[in-house]
Amino acid sequence: MQRRNFLTATIGLGLAFATAAHAHDVLTLVEAGPVGEEVLAFRGNFVTLIANRDAARLRDMFTTSFTHTHGSGQVDGRDARVGQLLSGEPSIETAAASDMSVRVLSRDTVILSAVSPIMNTSAGRSYGFRWMQVYVRLGGAWHLAASQATRLPVAA
Repeated sequence: MQRRNFLTATIGLGLAFATAAHAHDVLTLVEAGPVGEEVLAFRGNFVTLIANRDAARLRDMFTTSFTHTHGSGQVDGRDARVGQLLSGEPSIETAAASDMSVRVLSRDTVILSAVSPIMNTSAGRSYGFRWMQVYVRLGGAWHLAASQATRLPVAA
């Protein structure tokens, strides 16, 4: 009997939390302004570090458990992603972005999403990708925790 009551209470608490913690209700854009600006500035540092080929500082910008899921479905960890960025391959970190959304879930968690044209060097043409990145503040510093890129259908 106690176990069933515990499970019922746990499920009820989980549903209440899920309802109360809806991402768009956590902070308004006005409240999130400075946090969003911090993350956009942090994201801007990628371009500088890549241009300077600063592998050590670039690596420190990612969480140790970082993953990036490519449009192909391939999943890379932190070291593979740093290697790709330093190779000069086109990436969402350095591409022009449009339709950007900055969603501040808390003062320490932000999701960026946008659309970017990414050059496919083997095909010799650009493809549109919708991407998202999750940023977290750990120990007072921002880090990129996860990213994913999805190739958009080619317009007919």
